[in-house]
Amino acid sequence: MVVVGAGIAGVACATELVRAGVPVEVRERGRVTGGRMASKRFDGRPADLGAAYFTVDDPDFAAVVAEWQAAGLVREWTDTLVAYGPRGREEVTGPVRWAAPRGLRSLVEHLAANLPVTHDRLVMTVEPGPRVDGRAAEAVVLAMPGPQAALLLDPVLAEATRAVAAQRWASTLSAVLHFPSRRWPDFRGAFVNDHPVLSLVCDDGDRRGDGAPVLVAHTTAEFAAGHLLQPTAARPAVEQAVRDLLGLPEPATSAHVHRWTYARPVRVAEGGTYHLDADGIGLAGDAFGRPRVQSAWRSGRDLGRALADRLRAG
Repeated sequence: MVVVGAGIAGVACATELVRAGVPVEVRERGRVTGGRMASKRFDGRPADLGAAYFTVDDPDFAAVVAEWQAAGLVREWTDTLVAYGPRGREEVTGPVRWAAPRGLRSLVEHLAANLPVTHDRLVMTVEPGPRVDGRAAEAVVLAMPGPQAALLLDPVLAEATRAVAAQRWASTLSAVLHFPSRRWPDFRGAFVNDHPVLSLVCDDGDRRGDGAPVLVAHTTAEFAAGHLLQPTAARPAVEQAVRDLLGLPEPATSAHVHRWTYARPVRVAEGGTYHLDADGIGLAGDAFGRPRVQSAWRSGRDLGRALADRLRAG
């Protein structure tokens, strides 16, 4: 069994397969585990570049979160953010948002601790059989955004090809901005509505719990679309937009801009939490539900169980 992609969906899928006694290989094209639950260290301190936080309302996922909490990996962050829009600044309450002091990537790494994950392993083709780069497999799971999966699939695999073609994804740029000091009002995180550049800004020092003067900004899909070829060139516009929004007098001392070509699904699949067809091709991720960390985990978990059941049935 081959799982391609070591984000939370792929890791959750592989975990179920291993639990059922199914031999599995996890192949990840990147240097680290985590996928869009991405964290990068700057001067030894992690900052979350992808998912900003996660929420919980599924009892099974809550059990996983409880294990993370017992291990000291997560903390309840806040149930109140602010929103900037035509009516100015207002507080918005909602579900508890959870954060990870060591970065959200640490959570996926914790789940994958006992899995056979190979990094820097680029898969080129998935063909009928199924076959991965010419090698036979009992089944293949593509745990990644649909447009990326489409690049691997032989068009002869019609069901999976149709499933990934139905997905639609939006882009974003995320910018980690380090400032000389904390000069912004208390806000934890802010949804930014009807803005030409920004969609979300998070106080990473508050989110991480260390009080560092670091903000992480996520741009709108429209702004990102114009800067995908040269994301670093967008830094001045993103930084200025953040400073204008929060009234910051000082420029950032450093900034890092990361491109997410496929940041979040905007058209999700209907009728199930995963795709599994007669060709032995499985698809998992947050495109099979609300675009949430929990949805990605559940998609991978459910697909792993379905594959294990199929193999037991013979």
